[in-house]
Amino acid sequence: MARAIAAPVAEVPAAPEVGARGGWLRRRVRSEVVPRIVLVVMCLVFVLPFYWMLITALKTNEELTAYPPTLWPRSPQWANFAAAVEIFPFWRFLQNTATITALTVLGAAISNPIVAYGFSRIPWPGRDKVFFLVLATVFVPFPVLIIALFDIFARLGWINTFLPLVVPFFFGSAFWIFLMRQFFLRIPQEISDAARLDGANELQILFKIIMPQSWPALSAVSLFAGLHAWNDFLGPLIFLQDETTYTLAIGLTFFESQSQYDIKLNLLMAASALVVLPVVVVFLMFQRVFVEGVTLGSMK
Repeated sequence: MARAIAAPVAEVPAAPEVGARGGWLRRRVRSEVVPRIVLVVMCLVFVLPFYWMLITALKTNEELTAYPPTLWPRSPQWANFAAAVEIFPFWRFLQNTATITALTVLGAAISNPIVAYGFSRIPWPGRDKVFFLVLATVFVPFPVLIIALFDIFARLGWINTFLPLVVPFFFGSAFWIFLMRQFFLRIPQEISDAARLDGANELQILFKIIMPQSWPALSAVSLFAGLHAWNDFLGPLIFLQDETTYTLAIGLTFFESQSQYDIKLNLLMAASALVVLPVVVVFLMFQRVFVEGVTLGSMK
């Protein structure tokens, strides 16, 4: 019997190790190194205005005119901050801004959860259509409504008071209602049904069951409302006409435009740094809440 001769098996050449390592290195650079470099560059671009504001606030009057400009003050003038506070009614403007901000946060924290609860936890005919109509108001620019709002508030006698800046937030805001609604939808409906079987009404369900589970959403909405009120410029510019009612945003413009004060740029930057400082501190303390507020309802 003839013996079967086994054909030799051809060996597949292994890929060169150097090439494999080179490909792995290129993929790692593209996926990890390059994105980090881009993020660092973008962070530096965003931080640059704050850095320039700070070093300008610390410069002397003579150093402001130096060319090329210095990247760090030769002799930091920390007294510029005290001079900036004394040269215009900073504390009065701060008190006005703090009052408006506190009332705005209170109104947003009360109204938005109630409206969002009605759009998310209570079934009623046409609910989603009405919600889409409310959400559509986000796309209406504020300048379009200025004349109508001014006429309404003037007829009510609210001009030159804090009421036009505060009262609207006690009736909810479309975007913040959307954030709260998306968070409420993540809570199982069976919890509300069980509470109704136990005899709880809708307000009891909202404040005793839903709200204790919704502190992240409520915190995010409150922070957004506070930052909006603190940084608002157009609203106070339109509705506040007396100097004693100005906010810090208007006060900085007032601070700059008063030629009799002979304001220097370093003092203006010092005042601007004091206005921005609370916002930066709040963001650094609650940055996780900001991120959660942006991503509310994105996943279930």
